Amino acid sequence: MASKSDKPVKPKRENPFKRIASVYKTIKAIDPQVTLWMLLGFVVVLGVGTLIGLLMGHVIASLLISIPFAALAAMIVLSRRGERAAFKQMEGQRGASIGGLSALRRGWYYDQEPVAADATKPSEINTAAVVFRALGRPGVVLLGEGPKHRVDKLFAKESKKVKRVAPGVPVHTYIVGSGEGELAPRKIRMTLTKLKPELSKEEMSVVNKRLKSLPGLRQGVPAGVDPSRARASRAAQRGR
Repeated sequence: MASKSDKPVKPKRENPFKRIASVYKTIKAIDPQVTLWMLLGFVVVLGVGTLIGLLMGHVIASLLISIPFAALAAMIVLSRRGERAAFKQMEGQRGASIGGLSALRRGWYYDQEPVAADATKPSEINTAAVVFRALGRPGVVLLGEGPKHRVDKLFAKESKKVKRVAPGVPVHTYIVGSGEGELAPRKIRMTLTKLKPELSKEEMSVVNKRLKSLPGLRQGVPAGVDPSRARASRAAQRGR
């Protein structure tokens, strides 16, 4: 007979209200004004619902319908403010590109680590120029971080590698940062989703396999360097 200790333990379900409260506290620590914006969203939606109820002569029914929508509006505000706060924390950090790529919807392939860096010593990885790569229906996207002239050299090398294994596939390059002419991390999703689709899903799968098979995928990253140190921290991506 199996003992009681042999029985599988069912994972405890997390209380959704506790989870929301935890997220709210985390975001409020970064964005103190989030409470006011949530309250504003709630009041505006509730006010519109009440006005419609007055005009139709069904105030009580309108309130009952409006309250859940008002609460939903407050949650949407919390989510948006949290996302904005997370991206604000990423600005100026190596690996901010991954934060932007992680906001993309399904249909994109991307590497969690840089595919290239010009560091020569382990201690230089945080100040090195790095390039991250993504693949979607618009083609290959290279996101660089660091001084422009150094990033451009990495772009040229990576573009040649891509064209060698996937000729004819468009290659788009962007320098990620907060400077003039640079792509802010929070705008990565919007910018990439606006690109014209060029590949089918089947073609994307083929190209992705070819990119993964490239020798020297981490070319430019010296021995002893941990590429994961060039990624945005998980805490920053969660808005912490």
